[in-house]
Amino acid sequence: MGSGGACGRTVRWGLPLGGATLLLLLLQAAALQESPGSVCSQNTNKTCEECLKNVSCLWCNTDKTCVDYPVAKILPPASLCKLSSARWGVCWVNFEALIIAMSVVGGLILLAVATCCCYCCYCRKKKSRKPDKSEEKAMREQEERRIRQEERRAEMKSRHDEIRKKYGLFKEENPYARFEN
Repeated sequence: MGSGGACGRTVRWGLPLGGATLLLLLLQAAALQESPGSVCSQNTNKTCEECLKNVSCLWCNTDKTCVDYPVAKILPPASLCKLSSARWGVCWVNFEALIIAMSVVGGLILLAVATCCCYCCYCRKKKSRKPDKSEEKAMREQEERRIRQEERRAEMKSRHDEIRKKYGLFKEENPYARFEN
């Protein structure tokens, strides 16, 4: 799993995320539009700030016109105003910069989410492969108990064998051998 694969996927999603954000902003502007045509055109040849007080208006910086934002199209067509001179929302950011900034922010968010997911998956794999300290301690104690139990069992067996030897009660290799004669 190379890091180049994750980055390639993230970059591809940056532009659609920025576009989706822009679409949501445009739909909100369409919902708040008061009366088409009349409000925005009144602010032509005035300042950008006056035009953009209404969120449904678009300011074209080249010819100082205030027009209704074409909500049917996501981006304003070049025949209406170039993206580099179109202003919407704030006067100090043109449409190109707005789209690029939203794409970068969207890409960074996706990259952060992908990084967190990969990190969490890596930690989960690492944790499942290797038992934690408490499990290791419990397994070690269990092994020690088993060894002590085997030692006690061997000690008891040798003690019992000594008693059998003392009283002549040895276990024969084959207990049925004496009946064969």
